[in-house]
Formats: sequence, structure tokens, C-alpha cells
Amino acid sequence: MADNLVIYVVAHQPRRVRLPANAIPPGAAPQDMAPLLFDEGMNERYFRKVARYCYKPATELWLRLLDDGLKLCFGISLSLIEQARRWDPSVLAGFKRIVAHPNTELIGVDPYHSFLLLIDLPAFAARMNAMADDLEQLFGKRPQVTDTTEMLMSESIVGALEKAGFSGAFMDGREWLLGWREPTHLYYHRPGVKLLARHYELSDDVGYRFSQRQWSNWPLMADDYARWICEATGPLVMVGWDFETFGEHQYYDSGVFEFMEALPRYLKHEGVMPATATEVIDTYSGQAHQLSLPPFPATWAGSGGAEFFLGNEPQRALFQLMTACYHKARLTGNEQLIDLALWLIQSDNLHLINWWGQWGSEAEVSVYFMPDEWWGLGVDGIIWEQQCVYKNFLSALDSYL
Repeated sequence: MADNLVIYVVAHQPRRVRLPANAIPPGAAPQDMAPLLFDEGMNERYFRKVARYCYKPATELWLRLLDDGLKLCFGISLSLIEQARRWDPSVLAGFKRIVAHPNTELIGVDPYHSFLLLIDLPAFAARMNAMADDLEQLFGKRPQVTDTTEMLMSESIVGALEKAGFSGAFMDGREWLLGWREPTHLYYHRPGVKLLARHYELSDDVGYRFSQRQWSNWPLMADDYARWICEATGPLVMVGWDFETFGEHQYYDSGVFEFMEALPRYLKHEGVMPATATEVIDTYSGQAHQLSLPPFPATWAGSGGAEFFLGNEPQRALFQLMTACYHKARLTGNEQLIDLALWLIQSDNLHLINWWGQWGSEAEVSVYFMPDEWWGLGVDGIIWEQQCVYKNFLSALDSYL
């Protein structure tokens, strides 16, 4: 029977590349490259849409729930922070109100939502440490627990997080990662970083299946969900959702807001106490179990493996271009160019083309996130133009070598 529930939500918006790709004139300054690489008009349109239907109403929802005693772990990417600063500071002010609440724990996330952790682990560790500094300056709280891009976790990644100074981290509780173990216990690979496993089935009941009328448990009711949490075979349950679940992925009229408003009452009835990640680490550290993490990273995306991002030929080709862009930018020694390369290695760019040559639920999720404006290029055009963005940046770097 579960005694504690940890709720984690992460808010993120990508910095989408500009398609069709634009040529970059030789000798262009980094600040002149940026508008050729990234479609800020598109980014603003999507940000404002999500702000209207999700960020603003969901912020008020979470503040009410926090006031009523629910506890929340909240992560936010630099990508979204920068968009909010530019286009609607009231959204960032709302996030600050959530973080400032005594029932909220701020979680550190990869600032760019990038694949730096698959390309340059020492640089990843340094940037995660710097991210904690930046969040402390912005929000007045320093994260002790972290979430990586798409919850990627492996034996080398957890080592980098330990170097970065974190005491805890999230991972996805997939069977191939845990083996015979349940996601309802605290784990560690090495004693320095405790690992909380996301209960992906209970998480996806809300994050993915909530609006699916063909689902056998639709409509999901708060009393049933609280009972399922209570009946979990371990002392703690951690659920993880995109912040955008509330109002964007699951529309307001789906009933998801009412569901969340009712959930605390039924959790109390079942005897399940909300807790933050640090609280359960403090409570269960003496009962933590050792878990040997694999060298291949697990993720909360798709079926739980990195093949969600690298499973088809265009994804693998684009990842090679990402890696080349990052390392060539590093060779220039120019911090502005390195910053552009970090934006270009956002995981979202691989997520968006998971659908190529694929069928089924994972491809459907990828299609859902694809910008509508890109479909006019055609399937082959999308792949070609996306690659050209990276090739053009590679060529532009020659002037700096």
C-alpha cells in the first residue's frame, strides 16, 4: 500500500527551427544567424496559444491545489523561461508564484532540453550545475533533485548528475530498466544520487489516456485513481506529467481540471499523503535499493528507449548533424556560436520526426507535436529542409575557424 504520492510536472516549449531552411551568408555574426535558424514567429504563436489554454489556467489550478495541501515538484526549461520573458511576462510571474509556494519543490531540468548528455557528458554536468545557479537566482530556490531531457537515465548520466551536485534524480520505471522490481521504491545506482522511478502506467492514465473514449477506464474518476495509487505495491508512487497536459494535451472540457480538483480529497480518504521528492528521499533513504543502470539510456518517451529519438534513418542522420554542429561550434571557441549549437541539439527536433516510416501510438504522438505549417513541404521536404538547417550552420562556422 502506498503511503506517499509525488507529483512532478515539467513545463517546456521548444525553440523550433525555421523551415524551409535559409542560407547563412559567409561571415554572418551569431546574432544574425539566429533569425535564419529559428522561426521565432512560429514559436510566439504556439507559446501564446499554450499560454491561453494551459499555462495561465493551469497555474491557477496548481496554486489552488497547493493551498489545499497538495505538494508539487515543478520543473521548467530555459527555453520556456526565455519565451515567457519575451512574449508574456505574466506567465513567468505565475510560475514564480508556484515555485514560491511552500508546498512546491523546484526541480532542475536540462536548460535547453537538449541531447548534450548524449554528446558531451562533462559539458552536460557543468551546465546542469550552472542551471541550478540560474534557477536559484531567478526563483530563490536551488534545486537538489533533477530531471534530464525526456527523463533520460543511464549509468553514465547518473554519474554526471552526481558530479553536478544533485542528491536525487527522476527516471522512468520501465520493466526493462527495473527488471522484477517495482517503480514504487527508492533506488540508487551509486549512493550519491537517489533515484525516483516514474510510475509510467499511472502517469499515462492522466497524461495520455485521459481523453480516450475507447479506453476501458474512460471516464477516469478521481476516486478510482486515488484507489489505484493506494493499492500500489510499495511505499511511494511518483507520477510525472507535462505541465501542458492540463489544458493543452487534455483540453479543459475533458474534465481534467475537475479531476485534479477532486483528487486531493480522495487521496486523503485513501490515506495517501502528498510529498515532494526531497521529502521521500529523506524518508526512504535507509530503505533504498541498489539498481544497476544500463549503459543504454532509458526515457519516459515512447516505449522507454532512446530508439524513440534515434529509431529511423532521418533521426539518426539528424543526430549526426547535431553532433557535428556542436563540436564544430566548440572548435570556434565562440560562446554565442556554442549557444546556437545547444539550441540546435534540442531533443524536440528528433521527437518531431519519429513518425517517419512508423505507425502506431508513438508516431501519433510525434505527429501531434509537428508544426502544422511544415506539412506543406511534404514528408521528404520536411526531412530534407530540416537537415539543411544544420548543414547551413556547419558551413557558416567555417568563417570562425
